[in-house]
Amino acid sequence: MNSDPGPGPGQAPPATGTALLEQAFDRDSLYALRSAVAAHAAEAGLPRQRVYDVVAAAHELAANAVRHGAGHGRLRLWADARALHLQISDDGPVKGDTTRPDPAEWRRDHAHGLWIIDQLADLVSLDRDAVGTTVTVTFTISSSS
Repeated sequence: MNSDPGPGPGQAPPATGTALLEQAFDRDSLYALRSAVAAHAAEAGLPRQRVYDVVAAAHELAANAVRHGAGHGRLRLWADARALHLQISDDGPVKGDTTRPDPAEWRRDHAHGLWIIDQLADLVSLDRDAVGTTVTVTFTISSSS
């Protein structure tokens, strides 16, 4: 478990639960980030497929922060009795169009990552302000695998 120095720019603190991971990332550390997320999601009790979903969401959001944001960011992962929460934040201005695409435009537009995350997660919130972008994704922890 990593210590929590508090929220960064554009980043809300976790509501309740146990902090599992806080890790800075950039383009060169995405592999290590995915590995850490997978280990902590499995330890939190998610079934194997849901661990894959959490890792896919973490990678997409981190890659978006690198490509469309500041070029780096911070991942936070915490759990409570009912859910695992993943938060990615960066402190850079938004570059390019990161709106969610219309499914009819799937074949010709980018931004499929946010659409995929919407399909995988139980809850997604995206907040942009003058200091950056924060996306928080929630995955329900089921008692059955």
